Formats: sequence, C-alpha cells, structure tokens
Amino acid sequence: MTETCRLRICGLDRELPLVRIGDDFSFAKFVIMGDTELVEKAADMIVAHPDFPTYDIDLLLCPGTHVSPLAHAIATRLKINYVVARESVKSYMQDQLVEKGLSVLSKEEQLLVLDGADVEGLQGRNVCIIDDVASTGESLQAVESLLARVGCNVVGKAVILLEDDGYSGDDLIYLDRLPTFTK
Repeated sequence: MTETCRLRICGLDRELPLVRIGDDFSFAKFVIMGDTELVEKAADMIVAHPDFPTYDIDLLLCPGTHVSPLAHAIATRLKINYVVARESVKSYMQDQLVEKGLSVLSKEEQLLVLDGADVEGLQGRNVCIIDDVASTGESLQAVESLLARVGCNVVGKAVILLEDDGYSGDDLIYLDRLPTFTK
C-alpha cells in the first residue's frame, strides 16, 4: 500500500502519495492536472495575493504543459495570454530557443524550449512565471535565464507550493508548503 500525506491546499484536503528518492528522502507528489477545483482556487488565491503584480503583467510563462491549467486559469482572470515553455523541441517549432538545466529529482538534464514566435511575443514584455511547486529553485533559475536571453522583464514568480527546505528567495509568491521527509 502506498504511503500518503494529507495536505490542506487552498482550503481543500488532498491525499498526496509519498515518493521515495534514494534511501532516506521522500516527498509528497503534487499533481494539478485534472484537479479543476484546486486549480481554480489556487488561481483565485494567487491573483488575490497582496504581492502579486496584477497590473504590471503583460504575459504569463509556465515551464511545461503540466502547469498550463494553472497558467490558463490565472491568465483568464487577468485577461492576458500565457506562453508554455516546452520540455523538448517539437517538430513544429522554428527558430527555437533552448535552455538546459538540471532536474532536481532525476538529476538528469532538463530542457526548456520556446518557439521562435513565442520568443518574439515575449521580447520587451513584463512576464510573470507561474509554476505548481518550487523546490530548490533550480527550475525557476533556468526559466529566468531563458527569459533573460529573450529580453523580457520578469516582474513576478508564483507557485502553489514551496517545498520545505527548498528555495529561499523572498521574491517568490507561494500559497503553502509541501513537506519533505528524511529518515
């Protein structure tokens, strides 16, 4: 039987499976895909957060399709568009811009890819990065590095959950903590 962790997120109770990494570390697996109720509540709470730069944002950017439901919900509330940085080069992409990073969990190379048309649309714009979870901050740094190469201004970063003992920057908006477990 899978071990789980009960977590209250955005006023909703969720039972998250624990995933073991190595012999002495586990984390609560958090997936927003398909959880419409949670995505909608999280979008409301992020937009209402006092530090969220609502009026300074031209576009949102999310790192991967797994975050697109949240980016879509926030973009709808703000009446703006969003861009998805893909995790691999797609056949339809032209003049793509690629940023390489390191996956915190797998320790393998991770790609962030923008299509050339998205690069043009982002240039000179005020962008807010939206993600589901921040752990060490390496993924956020990779996104920021990609956006710096594009030539846009990052005006905010927001996630639903910040992993315990993770990213320590005070420039991140988060709604709650995601526990980690060590032996």
